[in-house]
Amino acid sequence: MIAALRDRALAIGADPRDTADERFRKRLLVGVALVILPVAFLWGCLYWLVGEREVALTPWAYVTGSTSSLAVFARTRNFAFLRTAQQILILVAPAAGTVMLGGLDESSSVILWSLFAPLGAVAFDRPARAWPWFAAFVATILVALALSEVVRPDGADLPDGFVRTFDVLNIVVVSLVAMLLLVTFARGRDTAQARVETLLLNVLPAEVAQRLQSDPNSIADHFDDASILFADVVDFTPLSNRLDARELVGLLDRLFTSFDELVDRYGVEKIKTIGDCYMVAAGVPTQRPDHAQALAGLALEMRECAKSCLPDGTDHDLRLRIGISSGPVVAGVIGRRRFLYDLWGDTVNMASRMESHGTPDTIQITRTTFELLRGDFVIEPIGLVDVKGKGAVETWRLVGQRDGPASS
Repeated sequence: MIAALRDRALAIGADPRDTADERFRKRLLVGVALVILPVAFLWGCLYWLVGEREVALTPWAYVTGSTSSLAVFARTRNFAFLRTAQQILILVAPAAGTVMLGGLDESSSVILWSLFAPLGAVAFDRPARAWPWFAAFVATILVALALSEVVRPDGADLPDGFVRTFDVLNIVVVSLVAMLLLVTFARGRDTAQARVETLLLNVLPAEVAQRLQSDPNSIADHFDDASILFADVVDFTPLSNRLDARELVGLLDRLFTSFDELVDRYGVEKIKTIGDCYMVAAGVPTQRPDHAQALAGLALEMRECAKSCLPDGTDHDLRLRIGISSGPVVAGVIGRRRFLYDLWGDTVNMASRMESHGTPDTIQITRTTFELLRGDFVIEPIGLVDVKGKGAVETWRLVGQRDGPASS
């Protein structure tokens, strides 16, 4: 129940249209304001008890103003208003207390609370706004000290123990609230950074993402030995005409999610999806000697996975055409907005041709891939296939994993 009440209080002024960052900043500012409110109320009560009733009105005025700004924010959802109101209140109220008590010593340096005005600009606004608020903080201190000599030149006659206790309380509580603010803000920043990095890793390989963050210039690499796989759903267009949009997207999501799990298990790199086509590479961007074997095992499991992706009782037939080729490739990141890690070269083109010129439920491979796999997999010759742009090309069919040693 306490957690529910806390979340409800922090959700004051929440807007469904808020971004994650806006929602975090709103909750953080509301939380800080709610923490300071009871402290300010207690501060006023203590000064009332020692006979400084005019001084007690200062923190109570802050409580009234802060509560009113939260009420307005809850109604209008205007975060700029709440931010400005809270910064002005926390800047002015401690300075007024300093003036009414007659100086820094008599007020137990309560003006330290005004430091939250520039700190709030850093946490809840743009960092560039912090310097004007810091200048206002310095000016407020100077004005408060000058006015205290005029308003109450003799200073408040408070018990020494009371003043020393408030010295400690002001330093400790201000430091505590500042630490809570900074730690929470840092955690929020780390969470946001982790979210961004996760999204980046969903677009780019981890090694490439790290390079791109350290050097935003173009990334281009050449790999002498890599393997490329293309997988395509057979008769996808007629199938899409028989399904509504939700069913179609759900089908592709189940299929490609299953493929993603296989890709992770084999330690290869998903490059992209184009419609119903799924592209994978091995040996890129991290080189590995078994790149062809890894994609061969992946292809065999993908073919079986496609047959089990459809729900029971459906009359749809889901089959794949898969093509693999091995050889040199060029890899790099293109674009600056919605960038993509992509591959180019004859190896990529041949893998695509092996898929497009293949037959359903067939994993068609080129000679270069055949030479790498012949000792570990059962492979059958297909013969010459007329490939667009290449003419007659000798191809093979990957059948399965070999149980024993290959025959001569």
